[in-house]
Amino acid sequence: MATHNEKADAIRAHFDQINAELSKIIVGQTQLLQNLFICLLCGGHALIEGVPGLGKTLIVKSMSKVFNLKYSRIQFTPDLMPADILGTNIINEDEKGNRYFEFYKGPIFGQIILADEINRATPKTQSALLEAMQEERVTVFGTEYPLEPPFIVIATQNPIEMEGTYPLPEAQIDRFFFKLKVDYPTSEQLSEIIDKTTEDYEPKMHSIIERDSILEMKTLVKQVPMASHVKDYAIRLVLASHPDDNYPIKKAKKYVRFGSSPRGAQSLVQAAKVWALLQGRYNVSFEDIREVAKPALRHRLILNLTAEAEGIDADDIIEDILGGVPIKVRS
Repeated sequence: MATHNEKADAIRAHFDQINAELSKIIVGQTQLLQNLFICLLCGGHALIEGVPGLGKTLIVKSMSKVFNLKYSRIQFTPDLMPADILGTNIINEDEKGNRYFEFYKGPIFGQIILADEINRATPKTQSALLEAMQEERVTVFGTEYPLEPPFIVIATQNPIEMEGTYPLPEAQIDRFFFKLKVDYPTSEQLSEIIDKTTEDYEPKMHSIIERDSILEMKTLVKQVPMASHVKDYAIRLVLASHPDDNYPIKKAKKYVRFGSSPRGAQSLVQAAKVWALLQGRYNVSFEDIREVAKPALRHRLILNLTAEAEGIDADDIIEDILGGVPIKVRS
């Protein structure tokens, strides 16, 4: 029977294989792929922010092939209705002419769901995702329908075009495990992208991992131990994001209206466990917590008008928190 360290090495080896396969099509973005892998193993969802043309849709579609999971894409538009996502009952007729209702499943009944430009749909339609994201089931006309695990929603939004969009409510943003930013490629990466997309290059994607293996890894993540002082550090980071907390974090007190919810602490702990496994370790360190702090907390800080006026974003505040909260509490 494999030891815990051997299982950790196996997860790291799996990710290396996944990254190598995706690199046939995806140039750079290793950190983004790693964070999406963390979301999948933690049973969480991801909100990806980036300007058009950076390959967000291609990344998600390619992931579904490598993981051999059912892929669904939902293009969010102002006229999209909840039934277009969840599905609806339709009237059918049997051989004897008797009519009956039959449920027609919508695109939410996949395993990797791409919610493209999610902020273009109305709040009513956006809220159709809430139950699916939280409970992994949907309720239509009083009947519950379970979603097949593993289940992950990967939503995208454009940070620069605000006309015709509906800001996501805080309750929905909080249900995303990570908020990820897609960086613009370097000149070398841009050259490689051009070579792969404008020349005779047709790579074949292969499945690297199966559903049962993913579920086994999800179970292993929950078993990774975390020392009490490391967990305490994660808690102190979350509490320091609140402007009325005792920690002397100047930017949090000046620019934050509301700090992170308890889900932020849960995300920190779960993500740090996967990060540790990806380093080949079966224990969580302080540095693991710090590595996942920005994607886990940046969307959970609600900033005030002063922050907007001065061009301060959540990452600036998290940097200040990481620098101001001591790793060890003095006795």
